[in-house]
Amino acid sequence: MRDYDAIVIGGGHAGIEASLSLAREGFDTLLITQSLDAIGRMSCNPSIGGLAKGNLVREIDALGGEMGHLIDRTMIQMRILNRRRGPAVQAPRAQADKFSYSRLAKETLEKEHHLFLFMDTVVDFIVEQGRIAGVVTERGWKISSRTAVLTTGTFMNGKIFIGEYEAPCGRLGESAAAGLGDRLREKGFRVGRMKTGTPARVRKSSLDFSEMELQEGDDPMEPFSFETEHVDRPSLPCYVTYTTEETHRIIRSNISRSPLYGGKIVGRGPRYCPSIEDKVVRFPDRERHQIFVEPEGEGTEEMYLNGLSSSLPEDVQHSFIHSVPGLRHAEIMRPAYAVEYDYLNPLDLFPSLESKLIGGLFIAGQTNGTSGYEEAAAQGVMAGINAAQLLKGEKPLILSRTEAYIGVLIDDLVTKGTEEPYRMFTSRAEHRLSLRHDTADQRLTPKGFAAGLASPERMERLRKKSAEIESVKMLLRSARAGSKSAYDVLKEPEADIFSLHIDGLDSYSASVLREVELDIKYSGYLLRQEREIEKAKRLDNMEIPADFDYDSIDGISSESREKFKAVRPVSIGQARRISGVRVSDIAVLSVAVRSRERG
Repeated sequence: MRDYDAIVIGGGHAGIEASLSLAREGFDTLLITQSLDAIGRMSCNPSIGGLAKGNLVREIDALGGEMGHLIDRTMIQMRILNRRRGPAVQAPRAQADKFSYSRLAKETLEKEHHLFLFMDTVVDFIVEQGRIAGVVTERGWKISSRTAVLTTGTFMNGKIFIGEYEAPCGRLGESAAAGLGDRLREKGFRVGRMKTGTPARVRKSSLDFSEMELQEGDDPMEPFSFETEHVDRPSLPCYVTYTTEETHRIIRSNISRSPLYGGKIVGRGPRYCPSIEDKVVRFPDRERHQIFVEPEGEGTEEMYLNGLSSSLPEDVQHSFIHSVPGLRHAEIMRPAYAVEYDYLNPLDLFPSLESKLIGGLFIAGQTNGTSGYEEAAAQGVMAGINAAQLLKGEKPLILSRTEAYIGVLIDDLVTKGTEEPYRMFTSRAEHRLSLRHDTADQRLTPKGFAAGLASPERMERLRKKSAEIESVKMLLRSARAGSKSAYDVLKEPEADIFSLHIDGLDSYSASVLREVELDIKYSGYLLRQEREIEKAKRLDNMEIPADFDYDSIDGISSESREKFKAVRPVSIGQARRISGVRVSDIAVLSVAVRSRERG
């Protein structure tokens, strides 16, 4: 088989973004996946976006990634969450036609120049002089490459559990990738186990929607991608129902049959997305738990029971599902199950997502201990960009916490590590008001363009939008609304830009006007955040040499010394964010780094 510039292992959401990023920058890239039919498959919930996650999707798009385009063309409902609350916690979320999404993802990969698809399973890496040189597949192929991106998701030594039943799978009905986790252990990687799960799917025509609350989407639908002018898609309703005391009684009486509580599952599960048995055990005083009943697509009867993830036996699943209003006669088409899989400790990565153990190997997605399609795709696009930067002989693109949720995500992983599936929340970002989803293009498209991923057309569109924003602000400063300028009036909480009767405003798009309004309303807060951001940038700009000898520093605690050596921070800013490091030790480290710089 021919040689490639890059090999991407895994065809999930991280693999899609990584392979497209590399190919679009002109590098011959091979995507190896266990099943070409499962590319971009939504293993769990049929949706993209959500609080903080929607921000990630818009940032991926701003850099030149694909997820925003895919959901814009396959959504079946869209909502802006927290629309009545502040802009820092608003975010888009869309239900997807999951089958169309997967098919479109595969078609997109197939049409990409420089990208090649191959169905096999990678079982080992070829390493020469400490650097990646290729891969070995299950069928015996040895394929060489100059770089590689590992995105195995839940498939590396994956095992599913349904009560007493267990099988080596990454998803129900799909075989696990065996062997690679063991080879990585042999090469010195710290490999752990994590657990996630998914609820049952039920037949739509067997449900009684009169017992549920209707949840309609927004009209019109708003696009995720900054390149999509409008979305022309059908909007299907979702529904809300609740568990009952009988539901909880059934679960409690069968809890011993759960592999989670019987000791079969050793991996840590997601704290913020627990199974229904976890909810019942951990919150015994709760009378009910919310369940969202969501369509999986236009051309299917399958409905997703968001909130009823479980690993209990199928007979117990039937019993507790039938105790829920609206689901009393539900026909279960696919059972709920838990999946346990190998993940790699993200502390073994540089902020570029390149491995510290094997040069040229980048790791992204659930393999790094994250949960969610959006977190995976965000790492995928960055791993792809930085693998391309390595091939070009250029510095990696590192996004800071102050300029992107993607920066928060990766910094958390490589600085603090994770022992449970990591999920992005707005509360993780210290400067979230500056990281609104509507400003992602202004923050990141120039960086994507500089890296060679975002197109010149994107930059021209951004320049036009930025000019329109400034024109609207100038118009508002010059126009009067009573005794004040329209600009000052908009600072008042109850003021609305769409209610201002000012000549010329109607020539601008609603998205531009909304962005201007938010900029003005929160200008005071943004100014304070900018001062904090400048301080953080100064610390991040104080680089620590890769070969810095921490043992040579006197006056720091042994605990901080060991943490510095384990993480090997690239800057004083990153060192400062390591959990448990003393402030006094950061001060001593800063002095030592400056002394080395002075020679």
